[in-house]
Amino acid sequence: MCHSDLKIRGQKLTTTVALKKLNTEPVKKITKAKKKKEKDPGAPKRPPSAFFVFMDQFRKDFKENFPDNKSIVVEGGAKWKAMSDSEKDPYVDKAASKKVEYGIALKQHKFELAEAKEKSASTSKSSSEVHVDVEEVASSQILTCVR
Repeated sequence: MCHSDLKIRGQKLTTTVALKKLNTEPVKKITKAKKKKEKDPGAPKRPPSAFFVFMDQFRKDFKENFPDNKSIVVEGGAKWKAMSDSEKDPYVDKAASKKVEYGIALKQHKFELAEAKEKSASTSKSSSEVHVDVEEVASSQILTCVR
């Protein structure tokens, strides 16, 4: 049995050739990798995790104290692992609030996309209705975060 992986124009192409014992005809099986879903360029950026919120602050402090040292990531990772849960809490809380903000921005973005589609179909809501919907989404997400 022969197996090879080929790269063709950025896509992975897997080719498998098998010979039958009784019949010498080769059997080919060709599969192509699935295409990735295109990202929406206007979509909000995903929120950072607690570790990345910590690393933002750690980078600033580390560069001030050690401007020539290039091992910021290694040092930051080691410090994060050494921290207790109570020391990580401020970063976790900040990451949670950024996640809520992201949820609000994402819902607003999806709403605006839906509105643009409706507009192209010549039916749309007024801008005051859009503002009210965004405020309702924001208040409902803040309530779920507090619970």
